Amino acid sequence: MTETTDYSGSGRVHIKNPHLDSMEEDVLYHLDLGTKTHNLPAMFGDIKFVCVGGSPNRMRAFAQFMHKELGLAGDGEDLADICAGTDRYAMYRAGPVLSISHGMGIPSISIMLHELIKLLHHAKCRDVTIIRIGTSGGLGIKAGSVVITDRAVDSSFKPRFEQVVLDDVVVRSTELDKDLVEELLACSKEIPDFPTLIGHTMCTYDFYEGQGRLDGALCSFSSEKKLEYLKRAYDAGVRNIEMESTAFAALCGLCGLKAAVVCVALLDRLEGDQIRAPREVLREYQQRPQRLIAAFIRKRLGLHPPAGNALFSTN
Repeated sequence: MTETTDYSGSGRVHIKNPHLDSMEEDVLYHLDLGTKTHNLPAMFGDIKFVCVGGSPNRMRAFAQFMHKELGLAGDGEDLADICAGTDRYAMYRAGPVLSISHGMGIPSISIMLHELIKLLHHAKCRDVTIIRIGTSGGLGIKAGSVVITDRAVDSSFKPRFEQVVLDDVVVRSTELDKDLVEELLACSKEIPDFPTLIGHTMCTYDFYEGQGRLDGALCSFSSEKKLEYLKRAYDAGVRNIEMESTAFAALCGLCGLKAAVVCVALLDRLEGDQIRAPREVLREYQQRPQRLIAAFIRKRLGLHPPAGNALFSTN
């Protein structure tokens, strides 16, 4: 069974679950929100951009950064975690931007996305753009490079996500919005101090064996086999490797959300497995996708960057 992307052009978030219509209340358990306990349209109805990333601290810092970039009142230091009642995910907002953590790997991001997409549906949001910002291992590219994903592929380099539903394997498209990819690349031209490129992103189920690392607790292959596999991935168009993009692209596409994946490479996996750069260098790398997305959001909203904003300075 194969399911394909549904971009209807209506701007609405599509929920493909007839059972929800008969429920008196929808409890978004892992977000500590619900349709009876919260006025979701009032809280989220004007959201236009949703940015998701693995780390709660990183997504809080991004929300604070966007608060300044959008010229909102106050310093943004006291932004409240909307999901404070749970320790699973963290959620912050800065004007029309929602910033949410998703943890690591497909199971964690999948749970968050199911509840986030229902939240956007219940809130009656329209014309929402959703972007995953994060870190990755590069493939044949310089550490610190930012990759805008044009195609999320699995470990066989195919653009698909396989979801087991009961005892059936459902194959879902991992198509991403091509116009959004090009728009993000155009925005990157305004930030010349780091390289940005378009490429395929390979999504794996774990950090060690699934990504061909030689330094895990288990390893059953040689360094030659590892390099042969990674070079085949490079030849297939893969430029970075992470653990969420196929599930993210599939879920967002099925529900009519225009989505993008923008990740920085912390190292070139053709040169090694371990991340050895100093913490201050890695911290600046992690800010690069956020700077690009901030430029994109400002441009969409017709805003200029605020003068003297040094929160994410490269100095």
